[in-house]
Amino acid sequence: MQIHPLITDSKTLADFCARIAQSPYIAVDTEFMRENSYWPDLCLVQVADANEAAAIDPKAPGLDLKPLLDLMTDNEDVLKVFHAGGQDLEIIYNLTGRTPHPMFDTQIAAMALGLGEQIGYGNLVEAWLGVQLDKGARFTDWGRRPLDKRQIDYAIGDVTYLIQIFPMMLDELKKTGRGGWLDQEMERISDAGNYVNEPAEAWKRVRIASRKADVLGRLKALAAWREMEAQDKNLPRGRIVKDETLADIASHPPRTQDDLGKVRGLSATWKSNDIGARLMAALGNHEPLAREELPDRDPKRPGLGKDGALVADLLKLLLKIRSRDINVASRLLARSDDIEALAAGVRDGLSILEGWRYEQFGRDAVDLVEGRMAFAVKNGRLRMTRTMATE
Repeated sequence: MQIHPLITDSKTLADFCARIAQSPYIAVDTEFMRENSYWPDLCLVQVADANEAAAIDPKAPGLDLKPLLDLMTDNEDVLKVFHAGGQDLEIIYNLTGRTPHPMFDTQIAAMALGLGEQIGYGNLVEAWLGVQLDKGARFTDWGRRPLDKRQIDYAIGDVTYLIQIFPMMLDELKKTGRGGWLDQEMERISDAGNYVNEPAEAWKRVRIASRKADVLGRLKALAAWREMEAQDKNLPRGRIVKDETLADIASHPPRTQDDLGKVRGLSATWKSNDIGARLMAALGNHEPLAREELPDRDPKRPGLGKDGALVADLLKLLLKIRSRDINVASRLLARSDDIEALAAGVRDGLSILEGWRYEQFGRDAVDLVEGRMAFAVKNGRLRMTRTMATE
């Protein structure tokens, strides 16, 4: 494989993209920094096909990334292969408003092949290629320039190994008949809606014990305000106000700005500064959360109750058994919210009652809930057995 020098000019990048656009699939990875910013700071992009690989410097003066971004988001003939690509997709979405498609995530594929819930890239490379990666450059500050050869070689390794692993995984998926299991997951990951940071939805990420409409209405207003402050200043949300402080203010709202100086998690300056005034303005404009937005009101997700929680525990045990028996990560087979909904009596709109998930787990799950299946120990091993349903 030909490894190119670091690409820093537009013509070299355009020529490289034109060549690899003829390939059926490419491997993609990014290096970025976001410890001190709201938006991830893209520092390096690595791309490879079966014949050549390169690292691209998005910080190079005058570099036009359009050929690369168009290849990622507009070219449906080239499959884009990532490993744990969620943050890579987020970066591309932030730059273009679109996500790479079609795409393939080797971490998700590894779940279908029995390699664990979230296998790391180094372990994936060792499992498939028998290569132990040099982790010396793992904690590089990718925003600093110049990058040395060791750093660039380390970064390019993320795609030169990935481009070798992908066809091997694809062959194994075909042999096991599990390729179709991944289609829905890949479409879900590549859905652009996953990467929209909508201020009005930010409150859903904040943990709070209360389910009162007025408290959640204040939380919604405060979280939206914080999101816009963080975006405007390009700072992490927690650098504006931490989640626990936001929840505390929503639950015990200050009457005046002066009271902000007494809030745990805020400095005394908030009682007189501009940001404190903006927080109070957001708090003053809140409305109680609309009834349809209140948690646990979705008819597909009714409350479990004590008996339902016990049934959910039995279903999770069944999930562990089935995952072990067919050698697939339980997280790919079923999600907790679907299991809890099934335990609560829901039978419509659940992914575990559709397609391959129904065949591999859902049918047995329904039978367990409805009394047609039971646990048994045979030769020291926990298994499921069919039984006659009784009243």
